Amino acid sequence: MEDKNAGGGVDNTFRRKFDPEEYLERAREREKQEAEGRGKSKSKGPPVQRKPLKHRDYEVDLDSRLGKTQVVTPIAPLSQQAGYYCSVCECVVKDSANYLDHINGKKHQRALGMSMRVERASLQQVQERFEKLKKRREPGSFTEQDLDERILKQQEEEEERKRQRRERKKEKKKEKAAEEEEPDIDPDIAAMMGFGGFGSSKK
Repeated sequence: MEDKNAGGGVDNTFRRKFDPEEYLERAREREKQEAEGRGKSKSKGPPVQRKPLKHRDYEVDLDSRLGKTQVVTPIAPLSQQAGYYCSVCECVVKDSANYLDHINGKKHQRALGMSMRVERASLQQVQERFEKLKKRREPGSFTEQDLDERILKQQEEEEERKRQRRERKKEKKKEKAAEEEEPDIDPDIAAMMGFGGFGSSKK
């Protein structure tokens, strides 16, 4: 690079000058490296084919440790730290909402070998599912009569609960009134302290 301002004028040689040939060379090198990188990734094998999403075959346990105290130390393994531990991703999530988001999320599903796509059901699968649901419903299906009986039974139970509540309130009122009428003070002590004349009409 030659200095164009050598003949006089302002000296601005401290500024960087744009050299098109240098940047062209850099671009060629970058393209060459990317092409080599693509060639390496192809030689490793075909891309991983992930299975479609499927239903969970286990119950998510969110409340087994609810209300329990636990001593947490910084040197404890992840599985024994406070929060919800994911053994697949080996991480701890602090609350149940975030844990559900995690196990339903992309990272967790990929670790399980699934993509986020759902398998498309065929017409036959849908018909089989309907038949299965019909069979499940038939033995314990409810008629209108069964529904009426259940409603009546529930109303009777509710009335019984109300009646028991009223009886308990009456008993409490009676106990309170009895406590107010009969003070637990010994008459001799009351007379000695000068309480004998309160509340009585005797002279």
